[in-house]
Amino acid sequence: MILASFLKAVAQLPDRRFRSVLWRGIALTIALLVGIYALLLWLIEWLTDDPITLPGVGEVTWVGDLLGWGSLGLVILMSIFLMVPVASAITSLFLDEVAQAVEDKHFTGLPDVPHLTIWDGLRDTVNFLGVLIAANIFAFILYIIFPFAAIFIFYALNGYLLGREYFQLAAMRRIGRAAAKDLRKQHSMKIWLAGCLMAVPLTFPLINLIIPILGAATFTHLYHAVSRG
Repeated sequence: MILASFLKAVAQLPDRRFRSVLWRGIALTIALLVGIYALLLWLIEWLTDDPITLPGVGEVTWVGDLLGWGSLGLVILMSIFLMVPVASAITSLFLDEVAQAVEDKHFTGLPDVPHLTIWDGLRDTVNFLGVLIAANIFAFILYIIFPFAAIFIFYALNGYLLGREYFQLAAMRRIGRAAAKDLRKQHSMKIWLAGCLMAVPLTFPLINLIIPILGAATFTHLYHAVSRG
Protein backbone atom coordinates (compact mmCIF):
# COMPACT_ATOMS: atom_id res chain seq x y z
CA MET A 1 0.00 0.00 0.00
CA ILE A 2 2.75 2.48 0.98
CA LEU A 3 5.00 1.68 -1.97
CA ALA A 4 2.07 1.74 -4.40
CA SER A 5 1.01 5.18 -3.11
CA PHE A 6 4.58 6.47 -3.44
CA LEU A 7 5.05 5.16 -6.98
CA LYS A 8 1.77 6.67 -8.14
CA ALA A 9 2.86 10.02 -6.68
CA VAL A 10 6.24 9.81 -8.45
CA ALA A 11 4.54 8.98 -11.74
CA GLN A 12 2.45 12.17 -11.48
CA LEU A 13 5.38 14.52 -10.76
CA PRO A 14 5.36 15.94 -14.34
CA ASP A 15 1.78 17.17 -13.74
CA ARG A 16 1.47 20.87 -14.59
CA ARG A 17 -0.16 21.67 -11.23
CA PHE A 18 2.66 19.92 -9.36
CA ARG A 19 5.25 22.01 -11.21
CA SER A 20 3.32 25.21 -10.56
CA VAL A 21 3.29 24.60 -6.79
CA LEU A 22 7.02 23.77 -6.79
CA TRP A 23 8.07 26.93 -8.64
CA ARG A 24 5.83 29.17 -6.54
CA GLY A 25 7.30 27.73 -3.35
CA ILE A 26 10.89 28.23 -4.52
CA ALA A 27 10.20 31.75 -5.84
CA LEU A 28 8.55 32.90 -2.61
CA THR A 29 11.38 31.39 -0.55
CA ILE A 30 14.02 33.26 -2.57
CA ALA A 31 11.96 36.45 -2.30
CA LEU A 32 11.79 36.00 1.48
CA LEU A 33 15.58 35.54 1.77
CA VAL A 34 16.21 38.58 -0.44
CA GLY A 35 13.78 40.58 1.71
CA ILE A 36 15.63 39.54 4.87
CA TYR A 37 18.93 40.62 3.32
CA ALA A 38 17.48 43.99 2.28
CA LEU A 39 16.13 44.52 5.81
CA LEU A 40 19.54 43.70 7.30
CA LEU A 41 21.27 46.15 4.95
CA TRP A 42 18.79 48.89 5.88
CA LEU A 43 19.29 48.20 9.59
CA ILE A 44 23.10 48.28 9.22
CA GLU A 45 22.95 51.55 7.29
CA TRP A 46 20.69 53.07 9.94
CA LEU A 47 22.94 51.94 12.81
CA THR A 48 26.16 53.11 11.13
CA ASP A 49 24.83 56.34 9.67
CA ASP A 50 27.05 58.35 12.04
CA PRO A 51 30.80 57.58 12.03
CA ILE A 52 32.04 55.57 15.01
CA THR A 53 34.88 57.11 17.01
CA LEU A 54 37.26 54.82 18.89
CA PRO A 55 39.68 56.09 21.56
CA GLY A 56 43.19 56.33 20.14
CA VAL A 57 41.97 55.44 16.66
CA GLY A 58 39.61 58.21 15.70
CA GLU A 59 36.74 57.90 13.28
CA VAL A 60 36.09 54.44 11.89
CA THR A 61 34.20 54.49 8.60
CA TRP A 62 34.57 50.87 7.50
CA VAL A 63 32.27 49.29 10.11
CA GLY A 64 29.21 49.58 7.85
CA ASP A 65 31.03 47.87 4.96
CA LEU A 66 32.24 45.10 7.26
CA LEU A 67 28.76 44.52 8.64
CA GLY A 68 27.30 44.63 5.12
CA TRP A 69 29.58 41.87 3.88
CA GLY A 70 29.02 39.98 7.12
CA SER A 71 25.26 40.16 6.63
CA LEU A 72 25.68 38.72 3.11
CA GLY A 73 27.60 35.79 4.56
CA LEU A 74 24.91 35.36 7.21
CA VAL A 75 22.12 35.24 4.63
CA ILE A 76 24.06 32.73 2.51
CA LEU A 77 24.57 30.57 5.61
CA MET A 78 20.88 30.91 6.49
CA SER A 79 19.89 29.89 2.97
CA ILE A 80 21.95 26.70 3.23
CA PHE A 81 20.23 25.58 6.42
CA LEU A 82 16.80 27.17 6.00
CA MET A 83 16.13 26.86 2.26
CA VAL A 84 14.57 23.42 2.50
CA PRO A 85 12.42 23.86 5.66
CA VAL A 86 11.28 27.34 4.62
CA ALA A 87 10.54 26.23 1.05
CA SER A 88 8.68 23.23 2.44
CA ALA A 89 6.63 25.44 4.74
CA ILE A 90 5.79 27.96 2.01
CA THR A 91 5.00 25.22 -0.49
CA SER A 92 2.62 23.76 2.11
CA LEU A 93 0.39 26.77 1.50
CA PHE A 94 -0.42 25.32 -1.94
CA LEU A 95 -0.50 21.59 -1.21
CA ASP A 96 -4.27 21.48 -1.39
CA GLU A 97 -3.79 21.95 -5.15
CA VAL A 98 -1.52 18.87 -5.23
CA ALA A 99 -4.06 16.76 -3.37
CA GLN A 100 -6.79 17.97 -5.73
CA ALA A 101 -4.67 17.09 -8.77
CA VAL A 102 -4.20 13.55 -7.40
CA GLU A 103 -7.93 13.14 -6.77
CA ASP A 104 -8.84 14.51 -10.19
CA LYS A 105 -6.65 11.86 -11.81
CA HIS A 106 -7.10 8.83 -9.55
CA PHE A 107 -10.28 9.35 -7.53
CA THR A 108 -12.85 10.84 -9.87
CA GLY A 109 -16.43 11.43 -8.79
CA LEU A 110 -15.62 12.67 -5.28
CA PRO A 111 -17.67 15.56 -3.88
CA ASP A 112 -16.06 19.00 -3.80
CA VAL A 113 -14.05 19.82 -0.69
CA PRO A 114 -14.80 22.95 1.38
CA HIS A 115 -12.63 25.87 0.36
CA LEU A 116 -9.87 26.67 2.87
CA THR A 117 -9.08 30.33 3.45
CA ILE A 118 -5.53 31.63 3.12
CA TRP A 119 -5.51 32.20 6.88
CA ASP A 120 -6.33 28.55 7.59
CA GLY A 121 -3.48 27.46 5.35
CA LEU A 122 -1.13 30.05 6.84
CA ARG A 123 -1.96 28.92 10.39
CA ASP A 124 -1.23 25.29 9.57
CA THR A 125 1.96 26.27 7.73
CA VAL A 126 3.29 28.37 10.62
CA ASN A 127 2.45 25.62 13.11
CA PHE A 128 4.21 22.99 10.99
CA LEU A 129 7.29 25.17 10.48
CA GLY A 130 7.50 25.85 14.23
CA VAL A 131 7.25 22.15 15.08
CA LEU A 132 9.75 21.26 12.32
CA ILE A 133 12.37 23.75 13.52
CA ALA A 134 11.92 22.94 17.23
CA ALA A 135 12.07 19.19 16.62
CA ASN A 136 15.22 19.44 14.49
CA ILE A 137 16.93 21.65 17.08
CA PHE A 138 16.18 18.96 19.66
CA ALA A 139 17.39 16.32 17.21
CA PHE A 140 20.66 18.22 16.74
CA ILE A 141 21.33 17.81 20.46
CA LEU A 142 20.65 14.09 20.14
CA TYR A 143 23.04 13.91 17.17
CA ILE A 144 25.81 15.25 19.41
CA ILE A 145 24.99 12.87 22.26
CA PHE A 146 24.46 9.81 20.04
CA PRO A 147 26.50 10.46 16.86
CA PHE A 148 26.47 6.77 15.93
CA ALA A 149 22.66 6.87 15.73
CA ALA A 150 22.30 10.27 14.03
CA ILE A 151 21.05 8.95 10.69
CA PHE A 152 18.41 6.77 12.37
CA ILE A 153 17.27 9.67 14.57
CA PHE A 154 17.00 11.89 11.48
CA TYR A 155 14.85 9.43 9.54
CA ALA A 156 12.69 8.45 12.52
CA LEU A 157 11.99 12.04 13.57
CA ASN A 158 11.42 13.51 10.13
CA GLY A 159 9.42 10.44 9.14
CA TYR A 160 7.08 11.13 12.02
CA LEU A 161 6.82 14.85 11.24
CA LEU A 162 6.25 14.40 7.51
CA GLY A 163 3.76 11.57 7.98
CA ARG A 164 1.85 13.53 10.62
CA GLU A 165 1.69 16.71 8.51
CA TYR A 166 0.89 15.29 5.10
CA PHE A 167 -1.58 12.63 6.18
CA GLN A 168 -3.39 15.25 8.26
CA LEU A 169 -3.49 17.54 5.23
CA ALA A 170 -4.90 14.85 2.94
CA ALA A 171 -7.46 13.58 5.45
CA MET A 172 -8.82 16.79 6.92
CA ARG A 173 -9.82 18.21 3.55
CA ARG A 174 -12.28 15.28 3.31
CA ILE A 175 -13.29 14.47 6.90
CA GLY A 176 -12.29 17.49 8.99
CA ARG A 177 -9.48 18.09 11.48
CA ALA A 178 -10.80 15.99 14.41
CA ALA A 179 -11.70 12.92 12.34
CA ALA A 180 -8.39 13.17 10.46
CA LYS A 181 -6.52 13.12 13.77
CA ASP A 182 -8.42 10.02 14.90
CA LEU A 183 -7.75 8.24 11.60
CA ARG A 184 -4.07 9.13 11.82
CA LYS A 185 -3.85 7.56 15.28
CA GLN A 186 -5.51 4.37 14.01
CA HIS A 187 -2.88 3.97 11.29
CA SER A 188 0.07 5.62 13.08
CA MET A 189 2.66 2.92 12.28
CA LYS A 190 1.77 2.80 8.59
CA ILE A 191 1.85 6.60 8.39
CA TRP A 192 5.20 6.75 10.20
CA LEU A 193 6.74 4.21 7.81
CA ALA A 194 5.46 6.18 4.82
CA GLY A 195 6.90 9.35 6.39
CA CYS A 196 10.29 7.65 6.76
CA LEU A 197 10.16 6.86 3.04
CA MET A 198 9.58 10.58 2.41
CA ALA A 199 12.49 11.48 4.72
CA VAL A 200 15.08 9.55 2.70
CA PRO A 201 15.28 12.11 -0.18
CA LEU A 202 15.66 14.93 2.37
CA THR A 203 19.38 14.14 2.47
CA PHE A 204 19.81 14.87 -1.26
CA PRO A 205 20.22 18.55 -2.29
CA LEU A 206 17.62 19.93 -4.72
CA ILE A 207 15.67 16.66 -4.69
CA ASN A 208 14.56 17.56 -1.17
CA LEU A 209 12.67 20.56 -2.56
CA ILE A 210 10.06 18.27 -4.12
CA ILE A 211 9.36 16.42 -0.86
CA PRO A 212 6.34 18.58 0.11
CA ILE A 213 4.71 17.85 -3.26
CA LEU A 214 5.67 14.19 -3.28
CA GLY A 215 4.53 13.85 0.33
CA ALA A 216 1.16 15.48 -0.27
CA ALA A 217 0.54 13.27 -3.31
CA THR A 218 1.66 10.06 -1.59
CA PHE A 219 -0.43 10.65 1.51
CA THR A 220 -3.47 11.57 -0.54
CA HIS A 221 -3.25 8.09 -2.07
CA LEU A 222 -2.59 6.58 1.36
CA TYR A 223 -5.55 8.38 2.95
CA HIS A 224 -7.96 7.04 0.34
CA ALA A 225 -6.46 3.55 0.69
CA VAL A 226 -6.93 3.37 4.48
CA SER A 227 -10.28 5.14 4.49
CA ARG A 228 -11.66 2.54 2.08
CA GLY A 229 -10.35 -0.27 4.25
